[in-house]
Amino acid sequence: MIEITTIYEGELHCSSTHGPSGTQVSTDAPVDNNGRGESFSPTDLVATALGSCMGTIMGIVSQRKNIDISGMKITVGKHMSTDTPRRIVKLEVAIEMPLPGNHPDRKMLESSALSCPVYESLHPDIKVPISWSWGEEV
Repeated sequence: MIEITTIYEGELHCSSTHGPSGTQVSTDAPVDNNGRGESFSPTDLVATALGSCMGTIMGIVSQRKNIDISGMKITVGKHMSTDTPRRIVKLEVAIEMPLPGNHPDRKMLESSALSCPVYESLHPDIKVPISWSWGEEV
């Protein structure tokens, strides 16, 4: 078990500390939800977690196969509901790979992104379209 401790600092700001490392992350409510938008919102962190988790799992798989995916870029667009309750309704993922489209391990890398724990933990009502952009074929 990993413990994360969150302190509400007032004015819709929170500070969370990662137990094992002591690293801190701050959040602020977004402007469209009574905040100042001065930092990540809690739902921004969900989108961040998805992108970094996909990248991490693809990194683990690529290391095992001696494939260099340095420079891979993952962009996640977070869409919130317009009705209540306020919630994430879509996380649009765009993955730019620094490898050619005909790379022999393409399918393995693509499926590894879908096996990340954050993706597997998302509520099934959240749409997660994924687009891939691969480099020039050789």
